[in-house]
Amino acid sequence: MKKLLIIGYVWPEPNSSAAGSRMLELVKLFFAQGFEIFVASAAALSEHRFDLSAIGVKEKIIALNDSSFNEFVEKFQPSVVLFDRFFTEEQFGWRVEQVCPDAIRILDTEDLHSLRHARHQLLKQSQKNATNETVRQSVNPVLANCEELFAQMANDDMAQREIASIFRCDLTLMISPFEIDFLIRYFAVSAQILHYSPFLRVQDVQQNPLPTFSERQHFIAIGNFRHEPNWDSVLYLKHAIWPLIRAHLPQAELHIYGAYPPPKATQLHKPNEGFYVKGWAADANLVMQQARVCLAPLRFGAGIKGKLMDAMRNGTPSVTTSIGAEGMNGDFAWGGALENNPNAFADAAVKLYSDETYWRESQHRGSVILDKYFGSQDHSQLLVERFSRLQRDLGRERRQNFIGTMLRHHSLKSTQYMSQWIEAKNRK
Repeated sequence: MKKLLIIGYVWPEPNSSAAGSRMLELVKLFFAQGFEIFVASAAALSEHRFDLSAIGVKEKIIALNDSSFNEFVEKFQPSVVLFDRFFTEEQFGWRVEQVCPDAIRILDTEDLHSLRHARHQLLKQSQKNATNETVRQSVNPVLANCEELFAQMANDDMAQREIASIFRCDLTLMISPFEIDFLIRYFAVSAQILHYSPFLRVQDVQQNPLPTFSERQHFIAIGNFRHEPNWDSVLYLKHAIWPLIRAHLPQAELHIYGAYPPPKATQLHKPNEGFYVKGWAADANLVMQQARVCLAPLRFGAGIKGKLMDAMRNGTPSVTTSIGAEGMNGDFAWGGALENNPNAFADAAVKLYSDETYWRESQHRGSVILDKYFGSQDHSQLLVERFSRLQRDLGRERRQNFIGTMLRHHSLKSTQYMSQWIEAKNRK
């Protein structure tokens, strides 16, 4: 039987984050191809994690900097290893190569972490001279062009580590066409080792009929609070955008959902201001369908945004930024509005909430994006076909990726030697 080992940065939580939904999609896809699957992670078992055993997938708790992992992999003998984000490839990739050098190595980036990090640093730079918190949280989203982003990333440790990880793997799954083009044009990554694989589900969560304009109420914002762009967007809403919306709609309410809200988030809960921090949503589709407008004022980030996919699936128009919509609509008009400063963002939100005709037109544009942009190809089948070609021609494809071979050379294995040093130190 074909065997797949997935090394998770965290355990899959499809109801908490887009990354969790994405990982579960991949698990189910490979399971349907006849793979025996182990999902392993060194992360703590989480309260919202998906029960993988319910779908016939095995789980394994592993340890960092510990050769017990080698023993586990040697016994399982996977034919394919999928690394969930580059951190896990750094930690475990060299161990996989030691024990199973012929196993196909796949990296799932979720989003390009180094790009998100670079934008975060640029946002911090633009905030550094702010005289108070309101001014700091009113700074506009990062709109740096590719040249400016490359200049920020070129000497950055995270970019060097992440792109090295991409080269070391046989294939990297990318969720955003923007990021694929950026890697090819600015970092000389070969298109051969990159594969465009966005969310595999498109329309299957909709109920018929969806609630109408008059059946919906309130604004919604949603996203895992542990994801920095989401928390930053809550602060942007609180200080810069929501007061402007409430000035036009004094009875409006904003309901903010997301897993793992910290005390600093729950302290923002102010019902008298219409600002409700509600925490984890057991059914994200239900709360999205009940809302009239989704707000996602992302000032930095990367990848494509699960919350905005969910909004379109559930017929909820959204207002977001250029970063929020990046890689999500191609040449198609957005299903709502794209605005990059607080006043314009608030005006668009008020219009979308109040104008039923505009709301219905925006809802339709979201459906067009799902159908024509994301639904124009069967991305599950394309991934299966790309994987099949990789299986047939693994030797040739590895020879063509000389940089990857070079980066796996012993002279460039600092992460391996550091891990071995930590393991030896822990034994004392």
